[in-house]
Amino acid sequence: MRRMVALIFIVLVFGTLVEAAEIPSYHSYLDFLLASPGSMGYGLYGYANPAMARQTDFGDILFAWSDATAANPYANDLSGGTDLDRWGIFSGMFNGFLGFGAIHESNACVGDVTDYRISFSFGDRSKSFGIGYGWSTGDTDVYQRANLWTLGSVLRPVPYLSMGLWGSFATDGSNAGEGCADIGIRPFGNEKVTLFADYALQKDQRIKDGAWSTGAVFEPLPGLRITGRYFDTHRFTVGLSIGLGRLTASSQAHYDDNKHHAYTTYAVRLGGIDRSFIKKAFTRRKNYLELNLKGQVKYQRYRLFDKSNTLLDLLDAIDAAEEDPSITGIAINTGGMNINWELAWEIRQKLEEFKRSGKRVVIFLEDATLPTYHFASVADRIVLDPTGEIALLGMRFGKFYLKGTLEKLGLGFDEWRFFKYKSAYETFSREKMSEGDEEQLKAIIDDFYDLARSEICESRGFSPDEFDRLVNEGYFFTPDEALESGLVDTLGRWDEVKKTIEELEGGSKKMIKPSRLARYSQLHDDYWGEPPRIAVIYALGACAMESGIKARSLSKLIDRIADAKSIKAVVFRVDSPGGSAMASDIVAEALKKCSEKKPVIVSQGWVAGSGGYWISMYGDTIVAAPNTITGSIGVIGGWIYNKGLKERLGMSTDLVKVGEHADLGFGIPLPLLGTIPDRNLTSDERANVEHDIKSFYKKFVEKVAEGRHKSPDEIAKIAQGRVWSGIDGLSIGLVDEIGGIERAIEIAKAKAGIAPEIKVNLIQFPQPPLLNMNIFMPKLFGMKLKSDPALEYLHFRIEHNGEALPMIPLDVMDAIDDYEGPQM
Repeated sequence: MRRMVALIFIVLVFGTLVEAAEIPSYHSYLDFLLASPGSMGYGLYGYANPAMARQTDFGDILFAWSDATAANPYANDLSGGTDLDRWGIFSGMFNGFLGFGAIHESNACVGDVTDYRISFSFGDRSKSFGIGYGWSTGDTDVYQRANLWTLGSVLRPVPYLSMGLWGSFATDGSNAGEGCADIGIRPFGNEKVTLFADYALQKDQRIKDGAWSTGAVFEPLPGLRITGRYFDTHRFTVGLSIGLGRLTASSQAHYDDNKHHAYTTYAVRLGGIDRSFIKKAFTRRKNYLELNLKGQVKYQRYRLFDKSNTLLDLLDAIDAAEEDPSITGIAINTGGMNINWELAWEIRQKLEEFKRSGKRVVIFLEDATLPTYHFASVADRIVLDPTGEIALLGMRFGKFYLKGTLEKLGLGFDEWRFFKYKSAYETFSREKMSEGDEEQLKAIIDDFYDLARSEICESRGFSPDEFDRLVNEGYFFTPDEALESGLVDTLGRWDEVKKTIEELEGGSKKMIKPSRLARYSQLHDDYWGEPPRIAVIYALGACAMESGIKARSLSKLIDRIADAKSIKAVVFRVDSPGGSAMASDIVAEALKKCSEKKPVIVSQGWVAGSGGYWISMYGDTIVAAPNTITGSIGVIGGWIYNKGLKERLGMSTDLVKVGEHADLGFGIPLPLLGTIPDRNLTSDERANVEHDIKSFYKKFVEKVAEGRHKSPDEIAKIAQGRVWSGIDGLSIGLVDEIGGIERAIEIAKAKAGIAPEIKVNLIQFPQPPLLNMNIFMPKLFGMKLKSDPALEYLHFRIEHNGEALPMIPLDVMDAIDDYEGPQM
């Protein structure tokens, strides 16, 4: 099919050459080009080859003019012109979808004529196609100028090669036409050196009589381009182009076949930010990047009506600010920020990297608990609201217990627990923590506290003992006390932060939004084709087939990505407490197959335990943050059943059955909760369940051992359902490196053979929903109705009643700040 389409396209292009009449030749008419269209810049935005319009990224406009009429293809006399007798204006718009251009000339030969061309292009930077239409106004009858259709294509399969093909034909019945092709070669795969050649064949010309040119473009310094071009007519040109940021200026001297200077063309471009050694050398650091972290920081935002901050966007903005020569620092407003500890740590690490470049960070706090203060401590200056407070209460993991509640409701619960640390059902079976649960949670919270204390002390200059005293003896700090204790540097509102920056920098600075950073308006003509692609796949929420991670569709998505040749590696981001074994295994097996075709790097977020670890275990490399909750290799089950509730509600049940155990699971259906079985298991049934869970656990351990290249005995020693911090996970071999998603991307690039300096396109999956339907939820007395986490937790357990689940308890996430689960 593709070959047929290509054949039809070639026929359309060169089939225009079968019959007769002349149209302006490409080489003589488009003398504003410093090189062939596909070899430098954006080729007049589709005026020659309409497919070139798609290579642009931003709204650009270029104005060019000649100091003589010599460029007129119908004029034999190279004299007699005046400034602006010949000029052109060209533009690329709508992310390259649309190109427009006009060339005006006025002389005795052609009269006063303006030629217009509009082009539409589609595709990407590796391959694009376009169609253009041209028409003329003015004295068009002098040389019978005809309206034109143009078809074109650009192919850039690798950064070293660009190939263009286009053809124009008249629409007036004259069948005039011209076919053109160009090729560009970059020996080093970058903009430093480009060699090019082009060829044009008009109707009735023999191939050997076609017009051609060849030349080179050199860019010894960023934005400084020197061009040379030689034509088959023995004419040649020498050009110079200088990038000045959003402005680029160029000129080109044209020499005739006697090596005499004939005329000069000039051009000025406005739009996207061009490379510029001049601007880089002389740009003052005059701006501060403003980041407003209000609201939920999550992984993906809805496609409509959602302005939330996302992890990758924030990391990229900080990175872009680091390389932007106009940026001297970052000012962060944490008012209303909602973020879990792990995401905050990743952003904090990126800010540390930013500071190592010699730039500064200022953070504003309305108030703060210890996790928020840990994040803010990275700043060179911390500004606290004059009515705020710092509450350093320490850290906790808390759980709630429903044993007494279930008894009062008339519900019984049988916990199927056979491993010391597997505590997911303690909520229903106990009134306080078991010894194993207390042991593992205390170890994790100690690691989290040690991490916060060490990084706060390093940033703020406290000793560990001084910090412990602040937590244990001070704990609540008014603004004045926080200032006196050295926890903050000044007091003020967000709108007064500029004053703090002025004092810190010794002069005023302008605050700019991320969209104003140079990276987001940078021209990309330095790299041909699409950058290498890395898929970032999110597995968020409980491991379930149709909800949470949506294992059924997620596994199919992974299969498609495994077969996609354009995707070079996968970063699999896990933020899941586990859940269904089937859902976990389906996704794990899909990743295992994917890893046989391309690198798969796992990045563990806030929690990747039990089923969350199951879907991680086949990664080539597992990266976790120091405050990730990981491990929990174990299986547990439980049985909720009627113990008087049915009777209290005045309900009854009855059934007929075939099979001794057919009534197991039969009971009363309740709104919101689901079916409550009538009875508990018999001793024989429970023994059977125990056998199944232990067999299941054995397989889990064996799968982890396979994925981690260890023996089952080695894994069994660290299993038993125990959860670990990322720090301990590294020491016992459950993870390979400490870091965040950026580190996972770096490893993915290296394993895919992509050089560190090469930028990649991160393609995020699954595609987020169009919009958040909760915005349409009703309000009660002006407040939105919100689901109850405890009720949802109970519903999930009843929905999976009697199943062996590789899952950690969701209520362990109550850690000072309410945990709302991994966010899209």
